Formats: sequence, C-alpha cells, structure tokens
Amino acid sequence: MGLSDPAPDLLRLPLREGRLTAFVKAPIEIEVRLTEDDLARQLREDAREGLFSTPRRIPSKWIYDQRGSDLFDQITRLPEYYLTRCERSILERESEMIAAFTKASTLIELGSGTSEKTRLLLNALTTARTVETFVPFDVHETTLRSAANQLVASYPGLVVHGIAGDFEQHIYDLPKGSPRLVAFLGSTIGNLDPKQRASFFAQLAGALQTGDHFLLGVDLVKDVDLIEAAYNDSAGVSAEFNRNILNVLNHQLGADFLTTNFDHVAFFNPEEEWMEMWVEAKSAHVVTIAALNEEIKFEEGERVHTEISVKFRREGIEHELTAAGFEPVRWLTDDRAHFALSLSTIA
Repeated sequence: MGLSDPAPDLLRLPLREGRLTAFVKAPIEIEVRLTEDDLARQLREDAREGLFSTPRRIPSKWIYDQRGSDLFDQITRLPEYYLTRCERSILERESEMIAAFTKASTLIELGSGTSEKTRLLLNALTTARTVETFVPFDVHETTLRSAANQLVASYPGLVVHGIAGDFEQHIYDLPKGSPRLVAFLGSTIGNLDPKQRASFFAQLAGALQTGDHFLLGVDLVKDVDLIEAAYNDSAGVSAEFNRNILNVLNHQLGADFLTTNFDHVAFFNPEEEWMEMWVEAKSAHVVTIAALNEEIKFEEGERVHTEISVKFRREGIEHELTAAGFEPVRWLTDDRAHFALSLSTIA
C-alpha cells in the first residue's frame, strides 16, 4: 500500500535555486496501510467466523464507527469511568520527566484518535526542543487527516506522518527519527488476550531499535465494584456503546439487528482478571445478514461476546514486556494506584 494520493494537506511548493527547482513538502503525510475496502473485507470475515462460533463473538474494534467513537468519548467523561482521569493525572505530572528521559525526536501514538491526551507529551517534548515528528497511528484515514490538520496548526514546524492501519497487523517499518517514543494509552492493550499481546509486543519490539522507548497505559487490578461500575454507568452510555456493534453490522453488512432486543452485560471475570462485555438476546428471534447471505437464530438469553478489558498487575505486564525484548525503566501511577503508565526501552 504506500502513501495516499496527494490531498490538500500534502502540498509541494516550488522554490527557485539557480536553474534548479526544489520542492518543500508541507508537514503532513498520511500513509495508508489499511484501506476502506480492507476494513469492509475484514468485517465480513470476522462476522462470518465469529457469529457462527460458540460462543458467538465480534471483535471490539468494530464498535468504533463514528457513533461508537462519540459514545466512547462520552464514557471517558462519566463519573464512573476513572481510567481517563487517572491516566491524564499521571501525564500531567510526569510528561516533563518522560520528555527529559526519552529525549524523543519522534513521537508515535498507537490508536491515536484525536490525540487529545497526547498533547501533554507533545507540549513537554516541544518545550524540551527535542520532538520533530509526530506519527499518529489509527485505523481511520479520515480521523487521521482531521487530527493532523489540527496538530500542525497547534504546533508550528511539527512534521505529522500519519499511518492508517491496524496496530495488530501493520506495526512494521515505523518512521525513522531516533530516539523514538511509542505511546499506547488508554489501556487499549487490555482489549487483547495474552496470546494477542505477546504477538503485538514482539512485533513492536522488532520494529524499534536501541534507545527507543515504549509508554504503555494499563488499568490495574483493584476493587471489583469500582471496575464494574466503569462499564455499567448509571446513565446507560456504556450500554449504548456496547450495543453499537449491532448498528455497525446493520449499516455495513445489511443486517437487521434490533438493538432493543439485546441487553448490555458487563462483569468482572476474577479468574482471568478482566472485564467481559456481551450483548444478550431478550427473546428468541432470527436475524438476517444480507452481505453474508445468512440467518442467525438467537435463543432467549444467548449472548454475543464483544470485548474484554484486562486489568493488570505490575509484575505480570513487566514480565510480558521483558519476554518480548523490552526493558522496563519506569512505573508511574496515579495517587490511588488505580492506573499505571509503564515506560520501557529497547536495550
């Protein structure tokens, strides 16, 4: 795949140098490693495999269309959802230290979205006069372009090299500019099971080099009531967010799910130490999925698994990072040790 076609945010301006014409590239590039056609094909494959398995399942990444992203943004502002507040408090306190310690010339953010929290790191790296390039990595090209334009306006001189891709598949040949700092925030890593995490960490370590750093946000094991409340908020936003995966299947695959036919179910699994999210059929009914030319018969109480959110312990996540080739160097928590940022390096 490669760079997308030039767009208004990718301009080449001629400069005269004697008889030669040089070109200055504007500071935004969007590299497309995952197209909309690729996404559509992946969704069909995941739906065909997951909805006809036992138990039924759909990967959580498909919740995040525009509506899903907007709903999640609402969730991060709810009183029950401590994760975002805790992580932000750590970044507000520690970003200057992280900037001084890493001296990053290139900041790479996985699952960047609007890069709101990452601005705290950018501010610190800009003040330290080390950062030259920001690499937002997100599945949606349109989100990248919007965020990139805002960032360039806010940080004059910053080069933005966006990558549209899936962080589980397209972590390779990351833009040069060492030392690099890769940020993976929000405890998104918790959506991956142990096997998926091991593969991801190994791929990322292989894409980095000595002196590069990895900043990982992880939600920690704590009081179960506190954890469960974050996924069962009193306003019902988490329920709407979870059921949005059915809307995505309707819009993208021509399915006829009625979201009102399904309950939101979220609970802590103490053996695995993760939250589980499901949608549960309220009654027996049949759903048609036109794009797959299939029908699914749901029984009352039958569930579709939509997400896990792993809660970590320091010794466990540091063991996983070390096994992949990272060397943990800092462990940073909020005042109540509800959330942590793990900073590692490639030795």
